Amino acid sequence: MKLEWNLPNILTMLRVVSVPFFIYLLLQSDPLSRWIAFGLFALASLTDLVDGYLARKYRLETELGKFLDPLADKLLVLGSFITFLALSSQVQLWMVLCIIGRDFLITSMRFLAVRKGASLRTSMFGKVKTVFQMLAIILIIFSFLIISWKERGQINAMFEGQSLEFGRSVFMIAWHNLTATWQGAMPGSIWFQLSSFG
Repeated sequence: MKLEWNLPNILTMLRVVSVPFFIYLLLQSDPLSRWIAFGLFALASLTDLVDGYLARKYRLETELGKFLDPLADKLLVLGSFITFLALSSQVQLWMVLCIIGRDFLITSMRFLAVRKGASLRTSMFGKVKTVFQMLAIILIIFSFLIISWKERGQINAMFEGQSLEFGRSVFMIAWHNLTATWQGAMPGSIWFQLSSFG
């Protein structure tokens, strides 16, 4: 694959480079670091739209870009969900493994296609899926911003405790918290209540 460094490809590579910084900042307990992580993720998500637009408008599409763009998205999404495993009991290992397995399979197929000289193009379904994943991640990060580190610990303890004590799944606990919030029986601020089932 020929290395063609135009502006869209550079933006894509910047998205790749941002991943470890985003993960590090999100893992910090202070609000400022998490706000910076939120901004960095939002900016990286925006570059995903911009690099594709520039490549199409100015006919700067390259095989390198077609390979790197979905790879950058996968690294950002997987990096986010793996980090969420360390931060939130609401995100379960099996959920992340499903995403990793699917993305590993697709990336392997794309790599084999490149090796055989096939031209790659991301489908509309793939683009829509990525947009929904990015929006979901932004909402999860936002939930980390609107509640304190202590409140996040209380939510984690709630999920872990009910899972061990009552054998409930994460979905059952989230549903229980949702109905308790709806009935006005869930303690804490409105942000805590929303985060307890979101």
